[in-house]
Amino acid sequence: THPNTVYENTRAAIAYGIRPVIGTTGMSPEQIQELAAFAEKSSMGCAIIPNFSIGMVLLQQAAIAASQHFDHVEIIELHHNQKADAPSGTAIQTAQMLAEMGKTFNPPQVKETEKIPGARGSDAGEGIRIHSIRLPGLIAHQEVIFGAPGQVYTLRHDTSDRACYMPGVLLCIRKILELKTLVYGLEKLL
Repeated sequence: THPNTVYENTRAAIAYGIRPVIGTTGMSPEQIQELAAFAEKSSMGCAIIPNFSIGMVLLQQAAIAASQHFDHVEIIELHHNQKADAPSGTAIQTAQMLAEMGKTFNPPQVKETEKIPGARGSDAGEGIRIHSIRLPGLIAHQEVIFGAPGQVYTLRHDTSDRACYMPGVLLCIRKILELKTLVYGLEKLL
């Protein structure tokens, strides 16, 4: 489905007793909360998975571990030029996971001035910046870059074939019947 219709399509599926497994991103946190309440009230499983790649889940887990030792982080996500939303749901989810660590990142070192609005990326909260790139030839890629005096730690996940999503899709399809509410994120089903 498309980001413009994913909310309505998901709500209709739940209403008709279909347990949706969603990979489309672009819903607002409020829409996801509304769907979670609707799914729970209906006792229907629903999985919203920003990224079905198990490699991406591992990158996110490594980023959480690294965040305990680094105070500076930025996220760069790169996708094909037909992706409708920016930043990607995966980048937003990664930023949210880092923000939940209870710290503010990237304490200011100088007073910054953006000569072109948006040059420093989007502020995803807690000081975390997300930069989005859209180009033909890309599929889906993400970097989480941590910095500290004298070192840079870069985590990167690259998709070269959409087949990498199938193990995660199959896992969700197998587990969806056990769910009685909405689950957001593949890591909750692993």
